[in-house]
Amino acid sequence: MPVRIPDNLPAAGVLESENIFVMSESRAANQDIRPMRVLILNLMPNKIETETQLLRLLGNTPLQVDVDLLRIHDKVSKHTSIDHMNTFYRNFDDVKANNYDGLIITGAPLGQIDFEDVSYWDHIKEIIDWSQQHVTSVLFLCWAAHAGLFHLYDLQRKLMDTKRSGVFNHQRTQTPHPLLRGFDDEFFAPHSRFAEMDIEQLRAHPDLEILAESDVAGAYLVISKNSHNLFVIGHPEYQKNTLKAEYLRDIDQGLAPDIPVNYFRNNDPEQDPIARWHSHGSLLVSNWLNYYVYQLTPYDLSDMSAMTPWESDM
Repeated sequence: MPVRIPDNLPAAGVLESENIFVMSESRAANQDIRPMRVLILNLMPNKIETETQLLRLLGNTPLQVDVDLLRIHDKVSKHTSIDHMNTFYRNFDDVKANNYDGLIITGAPLGQIDFEDVSYWDHIKEIIDWSQQHVTSVLFLCWAAHAGLFHLYDLQRKLMDTKRSGVFNHQRTQTPHPLLRGFDDEFFAPHSRFAEMDIEQLRAHPDLEILAESDVAGAYLVISKNSHNLFVIGHPEYQKNTLKAEYLRDIDQGLAPDIPVNYFRNNDPEQDPIARWHSHGSLLVSNWLNYYVYQLTPYDLSDMSAMTPWESDM
């Protein structure tokens, strides 16, 4: 089934070239179906690249998904045109009266800044608080996962001396679990961040459960026990060359970055990267949409009280 996106969104051409089923708003208007409504708060600098990455994953599921794109402020973006932002993005005031089946909050290049020093931290808190009443399930990615764990559960991240960048091996810690259905016992996922969570604090928290972790990179998948919030402390949406682009950008900025771990063939930046995580990323988003959005959300989104926590003995 397709992901429905605005007419003329740049991601449409890329996704169609990959045989991912996307549908324009004008075509979808003729279909009699209750699609899933997903809001994406895009905090990444290159909006179009991140849109395409997330829509690629959402479009690879059997559900029809309507997507709204949300921006955090009206400031001019250095990496995305004003026309694109004004055409395809909405302000929070435009959507806060709505309910959504799902919300995705992306990462952000703010890994070395205290949350309270982020210029739009109050807006982030407002949207997270709103999501607890207006969204069936919230998917937090990387920086947003740290921000959500801090704001909702008062868990502080720890800044690292060097950036953790690369593709790391992870193990599932819960068997069975709906979100992990179809996962191998071990799988790879990319990381690109300057901070980490204390895994023992996560394990000890009564309202949280760790579903997957890495011996090197720490906790990766953390879910609230009421099934409402999923924290993905990594970047399953990244494409093959995303870490390479970040690595070269950091070199150009004179930052002398470490070579991303387990990423370039033979650990040689002159050789091609190896993508080891695409199947996992697709399965993760598909399971989230199925088990924590589609199967929990009320048919009538105006009645969020009809939502019930996931219960399964799988």
